[in-house]
Amino acid sequence: MERMVMGRHQRAETGGLVAFILCAFAGAVGMNLYLEYAPAIWQVTQRRFSVCSGIVAACAVLSFCSGYMSHSRSMTLKAGWLVPLRRTFETLALSVVYAATTFLSTFALLGAINEMMGTLFVGYMSSVCAAFAGVVGYMTFVQAEMMSAKTLASLLPFFVVSGVCVAGLTTDDPYWYHNNFSQLGDRTTFAATMFNSTLMLAGVCVIIVSYFAVSELVTTERLMRLWHDRTRDDPNRGYDIPHFALRIAVLSALLTVSGLAFIGIGAFRYTPHNLMHNICAKGLPFVMLVLFLMLPWLAPRISKVVMVGSDLAALLCAGFWGNMMLGHNTLTNVEALAGMLFLGWFIVFSRQIAAIEADRVSMELVHAQTAEQRERRERMPESRIASDR
Repeated sequence: MERMVMGRHQRAETGGLVAFILCAFAGAVGMNLYLEYAPAIWQVTQRRFSVCSGIVAACAVLSFCSGYMSHSRSMTLKAGWLVPLRRTFETLALSVVYAATTFLSTFALLGAINEMMGTLFVGYMSSVCAAFAGVVGYMTFVQAEMMSAKTLASLLPFFVVSGVCVAGLTTDDPYWYHNNFSQLGDRTTFAATMFNSTLMLAGVCVIIVSYFAVSELVTTERLMRLWHDRTRDDPNRGYDIPHFALRIAVLSALLTVSGLAFIGIGAFRYTPHNLMHNICAKGLPFVMLVLFLMLPWLAPRISKVVMVGSDLAALLCAGFWGNMMLGHNTLTNVEALAGMLFLGWFIVFSRQIAAIEADRVSMELVHAQTAEQRERRERMPESRIASDR
C-alpha cells in the first residue's frame, strides 16, 4: 500500500490525541495516589484542588515541551551554542505561561463545579483530574505545534480573570470591593496569596509575550531593509523606520516596566510595604498612558485603528478617574477598568504582531519565488526570435 505523508496540521492533531491519552492516564494515576497516601491535613478541599490543578499544569507543561521541541531544528550545535540556548529559554518561558494559565483556570473550574455538586464532587476527583489533564494535554500539544503570538496573547486574560475570581470568591472579607483591589491581597489568607500570585504571574507573562513581540518587530524590520536593498525599483518594497533601534528600546523598556509593575503589586502587600506597593500600583497607569499615546512612534507598522483605539482607552481611563475624584465612582472600578483595558490592549497589540508575522512569512514566500524565477530566467538561453524575452 502507498504510504501517505501527513502534513503539519494533521501531525499536530495526531500528536494531540496521543498526548490526550497519556496525560489522562497520568492525571488519573497521580490523583489516585494522592488521595490514597496523602495525610489528612492535605485532604481538605482547597489543598486537594491545588494538587489536582498542579497535576494538570504539569501535564500541560510536559505536553507543550514535547510539541514545541519535537520538530525543532534549533537544538543542534551547527549554529553554535547561542541558538539552542535561546530555544531552551523560549521553551522554559512559554512553559511558565502555560503552567500559570492551566493551574489558575483549573482551580477556578474546580471551585465552580464544587459549588454546584457539593460533597458529591469528592468521589469524582480522579475522573475529573484525568479529563482535565487529557483535554489540556491535547490543547497544549496542538498549540505548541502551531504556536503563534495570537495563541500566546489569548492565554493572558484567562488565568488573570480566573485567579482574581478565585481570590474574590474565597476571601473572608466580603466587602473588599468597597475599597480597592489592594485590600483583596492585603492579607496572609489563601485568597490573598492567590490574588498576589496571579498578579506576579501576569507580570511574568507580559514580559515573556513582550519578548516575542519585540523579536518579531526586529525580524520584520531586518527583512524589510534587506528587501529594500535588493528591490529598489519595487513600488511595494518595505520602508525603513528612522531611529528604529531607539524606538524598539523604548517599547521594550515600557513593556518590561509594565510587567514589573504587575509583579511589584503582587510581591509587595500594602500593609508591610505600602511605599513600594503604591509606586507599582500608581506607576502602572502612567506607563500605560505613555504606551497608548506613544504607540504611533514606537510601532508605526501597527494599524492606525489600533492607535486610535489606544487613545480612546486612555481618554476612557482619564474620564473614569475624574469621575472617581468627584465621588461618583470607586477606586475598585477604576482599577478594574484600567487593568482590563491594558490586558485588552495587550491582546490586540500581540495579535497585530502576529498579523505582521503572517504577512512577513507570505512576503518571504513571494520573494523566494521571485528570486527563483529570476535565476531561471538568467540560466535560460537567449531567444533567437525575441531577444527581450
